Amino acid sequence: MAKRLVAQGHQVTMVCGSYGGGETGLSGAFAEGRRNGQVDGIDIIEFDLAYSNSDGLLKRSAVFLRFALKSIGLALREKYDVVFATTTPLTAGIPGIAARWLRGKLFVFEVRDLWPELPKAMGVIRNPLVLAGLSALEWLSYRSAHRCIGLSPGIVDGIARRGVARDKICAVPNGCDLGLFADKSSPWRPEGVLDSDLMAVFAGTHGVANGLDAVLAVATELKKRGRNDIKLVLIGQGKLKAQLQQRAIVGGLDNVIFHEPVSKLRLAGLMASTDLGLQILANVPAFYYGTSPNKFFDYIAAGLPVLNNYPGWLAELITEHHCGYAVPPEDPLQFADALEHAADHRQDLKQRGVNGRLLAERQFNRDVLAGTWVNWVTGVRK
Repeated sequence: MAKRLVAQGHQVTMVCGSYGGGETGLSGAFAEGRRNGQVDGIDIIEFDLAYSNSDGLLKRSAVFLRFALKSIGLALREKYDVVFATTTPLTAGIPGIAARWLRGKLFVFEVRDLWPELPKAMGVIRNPLVLAGLSALEWLSYRSAHRCIGLSPGIVDGIARRGVARDKICAVPNGCDLGLFADKSSPWRPEGVLDSDLMAVFAGTHGVANGLDAVLAVATELKKRGRNDIKLVLIGQGKLKAQLQQRAIVGGLDNVIFHEPVSKLRLAGLMASTDLGLQILANVPAFYYGTSPNKFFDYIAAGLPVLNNYPGWLAELITEHHCGYAVPPEDPLQFADALEHAADHRQDLKQRGVNGRLLAERQFNRDVLAGTWVNWVTGVRK
């Protein structure tokens, strides 16, 4: 999105923290807690605030708050016309609120997850005072923004429920990088996966929200059925990864392969050798329409069929476009049935992947969505 703005002649400054799984493109030393540079025509300000999905809630919350406070300073000093903030976390909206009310700047707020609805539904945050505070911040962020963006149908509805007019909300889901995943030149498989195996891959965070217990449950069922030709690859990191690995060892689940995170380019090579993408989430009703997972869009961009294990808008897309399998949550038997069908009907599986790629091209082409996003952000008026 930032590159598209630059291509249209806009000056863009991107503010971020540090994340172990990503690279900003800056390599110099931090001075007074920050470093500056330019990457692909984008001015980058990176704060020395390390973040990891495996950190505890308190540590992550402290990082989020420090980032918001540092960003407020920029919002009050820097020269700009529009401030754009994207969640999560919800605290990302605080600099936008300051810019709107203290400097009269235009503010566009993008919502990637509904807070505090999702953490409340998951039971991650239970303190009523904290939930009330987050709810107030959510309301203030939405009502301070001149325009909002929602990444899924449920998110758009959630913003509207807080009193924002529909004509101030635009739906722009995560997009598919069709170019990155089109290159099939460097396919690879992790150690322990044969070329003849059906390889199903989950690429993402190993946290509470991801519900990867479902993968261990289906691995157990597959072992019972003697389907050692089906391998489940979990690539990424997260708070529960060590626990999941230990459970797999205790259960003798050698059909589950854990792998460290890889770069997007390396991931593209893995996708080129993958048979099926796994779209897994915990069975939380708030997830059904209120999330827009990056990995789903990576899978279909790579021409992979997708196995989804919870109801909602993605399950409906998969069923409507016949681009994978949609199975009920917490049902390892039907999950295993779908994997067996995929392993035993490879030609049909490939066609489902073709259907997914067509869906990516027709509805989720990132270049097209970027145009919508840029028009919405740059067209904002007081």
